[in-house]
Amino acid sequence: MVNEGCLPTMDLLRSEPMQLVHLIIPIEAAHRSISYLGDLGLVQFRDLNADRSPFQRSYATQIKRCGEMERTLRLFKEQMKKAGLSPSMQNTRNSVIDLDHLEVKLRELESDLLENKANNEKLQHTYNELVEYKLVLEKVGEYFSSARNSAVAQQKEHEVQTTVHGSIDSPLLLEQDTTSYSAKQVKLGFISGLVPREKSIPFERILFRATRGNVFMKQAVVEKPVLDPTSGEKVDKNVFVVFYSGERVKSKILKICDAFGATRYPFSDDLGKQFQMITEVSGKLSELKTTIDIQKVLQRATRDCNSQVGAIFQVLQTKESPPTYFYTNKFTSSFQEIVDAYGIAKYQEANPGVYTIITFPFLFAVMFGDWGHGICLLLAALYLIIREKKFSSQKLGDIMQMAFGGRYVIAMMALFSIYTGFIYNEFFSVPFPLFAPSAYACRDPSCRDVYTAGLIKVRDTYPFGLDPVWHGTRSELPFLNSLKMKMSILLGVCQMNLGIILSYFNAKYFGSSIDIWHQFVPQMIFLNSLFGYLSLIIIVKWCSGSQADLYHVMIYMFLSPTDDLGENQLFVGQKFLQRHQGQSYSLLHSTDDPIESGSHSPHGHEEFEFSEVFVHQLIHTIEFVLGAVSNTASYLRLWALSLAHSELSSVFYDKVLLMAWEFNNTIILIVGVIVFICATVGVLLLMETLSAFLHALRLHWVEFQNKFYVGDGYKFAPFSFALLSDEDEL
Repeated sequence: MVNEGCLPTMDLLRSEPMQLVHLIIPIEAAHRSISYLGDLGLVQFRDLNADRSPFQRSYATQIKRCGEMERTLRLFKEQMKKAGLSPSMQNTRNSVIDLDHLEVKLRELESDLLENKANNEKLQHTYNELVEYKLVLEKVGEYFSSARNSAVAQQKEHEVQTTVHGSIDSPLLLEQDTTSYSAKQVKLGFISGLVPREKSIPFERILFRATRGNVFMKQAVVEKPVLDPTSGEKVDKNVFVVFYSGERVKSKILKICDAFGATRYPFSDDLGKQFQMITEVSGKLSELKTTIDIQKVLQRATRDCNSQVGAIFQVLQTKESPPTYFYTNKFTSSFQEIVDAYGIAKYQEANPGVYTIITFPFLFAVMFGDWGHGICLLLAALYLIIREKKFSSQKLGDIMQMAFGGRYVIAMMALFSIYTGFIYNEFFSVPFPLFAPSAYACRDPSCRDVYTAGLIKVRDTYPFGLDPVWHGTRSELPFLNSLKMKMSILLGVCQMNLGIILSYFNAKYFGSSIDIWHQFVPQMIFLNSLFGYLSLIIIVKWCSGSQADLYHVMIYMFLSPTDDLGENQLFVGQKFLQRHQGQSYSLLHSTDDPIESGSHSPHGHEEFEFSEVFVHQLIHTIEFVLGAVSNTASYLRLWALSLAHSELSSVFYDKVLLMAWEFNNTIILIVGVIVFICATVGVLLLMETLSAFLHALRLHWVEFQNKFYVGDGYKFAPFSFALLSDEDEL
């Protein structure tokens, strides 16, 4: 111990005076006393137990514990440096430290750190393996595809040469060569994977020497470095595929791959399995990348706020249905909103929005078929699309905002309206021979226009759409009634069949074989045996030009299935088919109620459960049967709305514009034009557009989506600043 009282200032002649002291410190003050003495720095402690080994000393256990805590702290420091964190230096000498509590706390933190480290390493290892696997699938798949194309080309060239240079003996010789070649043909196996580029040449040499040249190796360079799953460092690698024959050669190749650190991945030479494997790997990569990105964001937040405890991110296994999210853009989002207004899709069920992009504007156009009106709608939609940047930054009114949000829907409806307008051959109700002259002409020169019945066919059938000669004739309305009514039934049956087919894909995806065999199959049989058959005879009647009465055919198929069809027969075997269908349906109606006949079963509890399920399914069966009839009839609105739109357009043209023209008065003509424009815009372009839109909406929600769409999910609503509007930010 240094004696400061006897110490002269700056005396270098003599050493400092020392004193030997004996300290007796209470055990509860030992830590604090030694700490203070350490701050003072004037005391040297002598070892009174120098003859004892470190393990025989009194506080050996405590020293071991301190050494273990020091190791844990070094581990923390290393991991913090790897994460880019600088450890904070705090003076804890003046604070009371409970070593027991500190030891427990450090042990818990170490356990959490090691677990998180293992999870992160495993996650990153899996991600790196999937990245390498995807590279192998792509590169080796390209090689197999090019080899297959080359083999096909060589085979075709060989066949051409054989055909040109052949003789009478050529087939026999060719058969002998083919037989001998097939006898020598050997099934080759292959191993694919990645090898570090710096080891690729020695790897190929060792393979060649070890197998004595009995392998074929193909390599492809990976352009960018990839993270090695084992070391976690970026390494330049090559994709390789080695073809071999025999198990002994395979075992040698596997040992060489292990020696050179080459990673192996399975590959299939089947194109279907290749596509499936690439899809699965891409899906897993996307999921892992999302998880890793979230973890990185949480770690960055912990580092920026200097938090001692990081956020915990853990994937939980639950039976609760996840939220539903479909990636949409500005074009598809409005169509998805139409579906979502009915109900959010259940997680992973088929999304009707994919089909709504086409079917919705098409069904609208069937009711709004006029290419003049379609051009007006298209111009309005293009105006909103061209100025969408300006409108998106402005606060619009409710109606304008609704129209702007559905600008792409309006554009699609306009395009399909132009298409169906060409089919109906109507431009503001006026027909034009756009694609060819009319196929009909007057029988003699005395025939005036088309209002008389003396028309004969003088040319080929009008190539596209309705012949303009039909407009204005006496038979125009009956002809259009028949055409549009049958067309509506065909479109309705097709869309309902599409809905039932989608229910099959839903059942197959969710693994419900009961729904396939006891819901999909009976629904397809019932719908197509009745309305599918009706669609068939409609097409047969159109193709054959028959005068059969379809009402009579369908009604008497049930009332008198055994009667002779007479002139209503459309094809051979129709009577047998209708007799079979009619008797089947009559048997269904004459069957006794199984609930009443089985109500006296002695097994009361089991009978109650069976009858409850049976009644539940019976209700759904009756609902589908009645719904099939009402849904098919509901599609007749396509016919009704189309005729209404055509007749209203014709009335405005004939009774307003033409009548004003006949007065030969400029003022009356101007007034007539103004009235015609206002009526066209207000009634046909606004009211009729809204009416056709609502009817198309009804057909999709009720007639189409109820065949397969559950719609009991809930939308994924992520916390995102980019999705917040200005009002939300305020």
